[in-house]
Amino acid sequence: MILACFAAIGICGVVGAFSGLMITRFGIPPFIVTLAVMLVGSGMAYTLAEGQSIYQLPDSFTRLGRGADIVSLPNAVVVMLLLYVLAQVLMTRMIAGRYLYAVGGNRLAARLSGVPVERVLMFAYIMSALLAGLGGVIMASQLKSGSATYGNMYELYVIAAVVVGGTSLSGGQGKMMGTLIGAFTIAVIQNGMNLTNVESYTQKVVLGAVILGAVLIDKVRQGRKGRVQV
Repeated sequence: MILACFAAIGICGVVGAFSGLMITRFGIPPFIVTLAVMLVGSGMAYTLAEGQSIYQLPDSFTRLGRGADIVSLPNAVVVMLLLYVLAQVLMTRMIAGRYLYAVGGNRLAARLSGVPVERVLMFAYIMSALLAGLGGVIMASQLKSGSATYGNMYELYVIAAVVVGGTSLSGGQGKMMGTLIGAFTIAVIQNGMNLTNVESYTQKVVLGAVILGAVLIDKVRQGRKGRVQV
């Protein structure tokens, strides 16, 4: 089962590498590539599962998502904290993190400064895909089942979390602590609506409003900075 989990995460990494290749080598807009790959991946998942959920999973598989092996903390929480620490070190203490900020802020300026833009983008897409695969494995472990429908709308939750956390959609700005706080904020809002029996379609309205409000605040902040610089 462990090998199967690593194989699934590895396949996600290959998909991320393919997306990065389409963007860096062929110049296809990232939005189009990621949207197309998402649809292809979803369709392939439905095909492999024959449109059904998979429940024949061993009990040991739930240990990652439901177990608590370290000081009574859920394993999923331990993994999250470990990944956060590694990401924090990457973005604040390593050259790769500086390169990511530079490419996100101004790709042309980064290229002229000697930053290997294509390799940085490939790294970003591959790591994003690997972490998405890990998240899928953890979710399947928590639910003790697999389905192509799992993770629907999570791309919007991710956007909402990073924008609420202070990451600029214009690129080049954002901190891991802000992203962590943004993720907690979205989780609290979603869990609160679930506990108060808010309908799922109303939750979508609230989530959309949160995303729109966060983007509006970001744009207003960017506009003020631009006026100050002028």
